Amino acid sequence: MSERKANARFAQESVVEPEHIARARTHALEIGAEPISAAVGAQAALIAAATGAQQMVEIGTGAGVSGLWLLHGAPRAILTTIEKEPEHLGTARQSFHDAKVPAARTRLITGRAADVLPRMNEASYDIVFVDADPENVIEYVEHGLRLVRPGGTVLVPRVLADGRVADPVQRDPLTTAYRSLIQETQNSPAVLGALSIVGEGLLQLTTITDPA
Repeated sequence: MSERKANARFAQESVVEPEHIARARTHALEIGAEPISAAVGAQAALIAAATGAQQMVEIGTGAGVSGLWLLHGAPRAILTTIEKEPEHLGTARQSFHDAKVPAARTRLITGRAADVLPRMNEASYDIVFVDADPENVIEYVEHGLRLVRPGGTVLVPRVLADGRVADPVQRDPLTTAYRSLIQETQNSPAVLGALSIVGEGLLQLTTITDPA
């Protein structure tokens, strides 16, 4: 095993996932809603805590794993989460209930993100977490950057596409979309971006209030 792979494995395995999130992960796997890794969840929780997030949006609820990680970092925040699959949303609702998250802290919306996001107020949220319909990731990130307050953060997991993004031979539409997203945001004067390679990868984007 190479040093890089050993480091990645150690970082992944060192995360201690809270019991209520581990339960939600089990339910996610049972219904086929692939959850984010614990390593990515821990990073999202840290960012939520460090930024003092009060209002968060999640695009793609799944079974509630990522939402619970965000609320783990910002337990007093309100999470608005969007999911097009009613079964997934029902499982997430139960996960939030089992974790004793007050109902007033979550707003669950059933619908397609492409239909819901244009109706949401811009510059009103601290964090937007984008984890749905990867073929529309660029569109959703554009919405996310519109929705966050100045200095807010957009988080995009899975951007390494299981290693395909780093392989120049891979040119399928999804891989190309992720690759373009990373390159364009890194070159943008209006956005500060960082890419974490732990887990399945996490692109972190923060708006710059006064771009040069």
